[in-house]
Amino acid sequence: MSRFFDSVDQVTQRLTTAGYLPSTDIATAVFLAGHLGKPLLIEGPAGVGKTELARAVATATDAAMVRLQCYEGIDEARALYEWNHAKQLLRITATENEGWDSTRDHVFTEEFLLQRPLLAAIRNPDPTVLLIDELDKADVELEGLLLEVLGDFQVSIPELGTITAVRKPFVILTSNANRDLSEALKRRCLYLHIDYPTAELERAIVRLKVPELDAVTAAAAVEVVGALRQLSLRKSPSIAETVDWARTLVTLGARNLTSGVVRSTLGVLLKYQSDHRIAVERLALGADVLPGKDTEQ
Repeated sequence: MSRFFDSVDQVTQRLTTAGYLPSTDIATAVFLAGHLGKPLLIEGPAGVGKTELARAVATATDAAMVRLQCYEGIDEARALYEWNHAKQLLRITATENEGWDSTRDHVFTEEFLLQRPLLAAIRNPDPTVLLIDELDKADVELEGLLLEVLGDFQVSIPELGTITAVRKPFVILTSNANRDLSEALKRRCLYLHIDYPTAELERAIVRLKVPELDAVTAAAAVEVVGALRQLSLRKSPSIAETVDWARTLVTLGARNLTSGVVRSTLGVLLKYQSDHRIAVERLALGADVLPGKDTEQ
């Protein structure tokens, strides 16, 4: 029995309560990751809810959330641990008459150890969700560092020895698939691909997040967003931007999704001028009302 979730249905119920509507595939992958004690590698385009899923799992399980945000050049000192060199130097200076052998025993102790996300998650005795976010942005060397952490849930510190997790964290890794991750890393993980949701699921998400928006307008908004995602845009609208747009429509009191309303609020959905031009042209936003988008009740 999983110590995080007892069943796939429980995953669905608890994530929904936490504000995240999972598909069956997502709920099943989350359950298996917790039940098997395996990291869950999630790939998919930006903005489909990969990071939000980790937050929802933490909320649903009353677990602490530890996040390692990856970027180019991130190294062991930022991901795992480092020593507080300034504080060590002060101690060495204060005890310079005691000799190095004696001083070394004092400066390589817990007092001078700076925990970074990976070590913090491994050492936490309470339920923990470890999010390793956008791993594909990091250099491949970081993946080598992760093999011990994700394979054995332990960290080797030469000066202190091997630190093994008392309680395994629930590990979620995300990638936008901008580069291939190593086979060695993937072997240690369960895999889940998340794409943009179906129109039905996205309507449900909008209704959950923005209940003030009536169902007809929500359906029309999701239809427009779906049409935008079919275009060759520099950046397609994310689920979060769909929700933001729904809130925008409520704020404006928009009940007719006219071309004027869509055009004037495109900045909520599209963040590049070139994408605006494509949308205006391809969706014929010069018309008074978008075909099929009259939501007046």
